[in-house]
Amino acid sequence: IYTYSSGLRAPALIAFVKDVMIYIVVIAAVVAIPMQLGGYAAVFQAANDAFAAKGGNTGVILPAGQMLPFATLALGSAFAAFMYPHTMTGVLASKSADVVKVNAIYLPAYTLLLGLIALLGFMAHAAGVVAENPSDVVPMLFNRIFPEWFAGFAFSAIAIGALVPAAVMSIGASNLFTRNIWKPFVNPKLTQAGETQVAKIISVVVKFGALFFILVLPSKFAIDLQLLGGVWILQIMPSIVLGLFTRWVKPNALFAGWAAGILVGTYLAFVDGLKPVHGFSLGGENFLIYTGLTALALNLVITLGISFLSKTATGGARAN
Repeated sequence: IYTYSSGLRAPALIAFVKDVMIYIVVIAAVVAIPMQLGGYAAVFQAANDAFAAKGGNTGVILPAGQMLPFATLALGSAFAAFMYPHTMTGVLASKSADVVKVNAIYLPAYTLLLGLIALLGFMAHAAGVVAENPSDVVPMLFNRIFPEWFAGFAFSAIAIGALVPAAVMSIGASNLFTRNIWKPFVNPKLTQAGETQVAKIISVVVKFGALFFILVLPSKFAIDLQLLGGVWILQIMPSIVLGLFTRWVKPNALFAGWAAGILVGTYLAFVDGLKPVHGFSLGGENFLIYTGLTALALNLVITLGISFLSKTATGGARAN
């Protein structure tokens, strides 16, 4: 309701509260929990023992064979992050370019925060937390270590931390639908006030759709959709990035590259059982690379190749 009535201002204002709460929880967790578990040495030792008991290609430190997949996943995810509609919504709604620059400077603080949150899994091993659902690990850890009042505060921070980006995502999706589908194909004479009203309604529909996915459908569906979404959204990168900096690339080349990236990326993802990486053999060595980057490479090759051929053909025609 808050987002429906206030638009982007709602999650923007709540984000301040969310950030403060999450930082309090995470800092308290990475300080207080290890103190009760015997220090970080005990935490990492317990995690290492758990991985050793599990067996397989696991461990506290990435094995050599997982470094390339991890690096390509990180790179592809970083590229994709700036392509999502909610990211672009925040950028375009900023007061000025200076605001975007300042926020970009502080973005690594969130990366550090994510790294600290990842340590909670190791702490759960040290605390002896056993959960059937991996999503229950952190709540169970907080319930075991913290007093009830702080555990409740932590759960509130987690909930708000999920609601804020979800609200921005729904706004971005509703804007895309209104501007690119509803107005061109349903009501070309739609006024700005009408666009706002349609976008508000669609944002609510998107929120309920997300709830349907989480509450009704198996969680694997949401995970698989997120994986495919990363592969798909990465394919618009040439159109956005190259389109901003040069007019050398041709629209038909961008479309052909996008289509090839979508088709090949989707095919590879399904062939690999909806896993994020695809294997290649080169010189007798096997390499695992993020599927989205593989599709993006093909996308760029086709885009640049068709653009080059078009330029060559155009130049030859003019010469004749």
